[in-house]
Amino acid sequence: MMKSPTILAVGGAYIDRRGQVSGAFVPAASNPGTMREDVGGAVFNALRGAVRRGVSGSLLSVRGGDVLADTVSRAIAAAGIADLSVVFLDRTTPSNTTIIDGDGALIVGLADMALYDLALAKQIRRAKVREAISTADAVLCDANLPSTALERLVALAAGKPVFALATSPDKAVRLAPVLDSLALVFMNRREAIALADGGIGAAEQDIADGLRRAGLKSGVVTADDGPVLGFDEAGAFSIPPPRKVTDVAADVLAGATVAALLRGLTLRAALREGVAAAMLAVESAAFTSAIFAEALAFVPEAST
Repeated sequence: MMKSPTILAVGGAYIDRRGQVSGAFVPAASNPGTMREDVGGAVFNALRGAVRRGVSGSLLSVRGGDVLADTVSRAIAAAGIADLSVVFLDRTTPSNTTIIDGDGALIVGLADMALYDLALAKQIRRAKVREAISTADAVLCDANLPSTALERLVALAAGKPVFALATSPDKAVRLAPVLDSLALVFMNRREAIALADGGIGAAEQDIADGLRRAGLKSGVVTADDGPVLGFDEAGAFSIPPPRKVTDVAADVLAGATVAALLRGLTLRAALREGVAAAMLAVESAAFTSAIFAEALAFVPEAST
């Protein structure tokens, strides 16, 4: 049996809270609504998606010494991911809280993630992490890492492909010093504009050209329910997704695309698999090969 590809993922795995107001939002008042809580994080969501597509994965993150850390730990184990994370007993586990209105528009977000800036860079110096990088086929990271940590991670990868998720427009710029060393970056359009330092048009070719000028050789840009843009040395192309691709679905798209690339598929073919996985991520936490094949049949071929 052929050995499955192995990925070391480095970045965010945290508590993700999402509250939605019932009815019209009233500022400076107590608004009725609902709150759900799950374990999220761009690199964790992506790695979980890659593992579902046959990849073996390990995760390096950091968390606090509170009860929420146990929730994160259980989610990592349930996903079949080897946990290399470090616990800081005197810190709280990072979290991201968003509040949306009845139509799904963002009201406010609160990211409590200072622990990543404080501790992740130091963890990359650990011998255990260097060993994990040396035995992995690829590295997957997100922009929760500060730029210094990203630079060290790329250097330690020593020619192995490093895939990255931009995470947010504010954090996307952390990837700038290593853009020319990354195999592929996944981002949405706002993050793409931030990475290209603004000044790019809305046309797909303009976005690809702007990112290339910034130093990126290959990228994937999602646009909610708009076409998913991809570009590499062979040129730019797009795939219209059958369903909206955003938030967790976009992360799963990244993981499934990376898994397909490590099996030897071209970016065009791999991104179709990513779109199919993103569709299924909205419906179910797990899916069979047969269900995946059915979803893939609904994804259009890439067009230039």
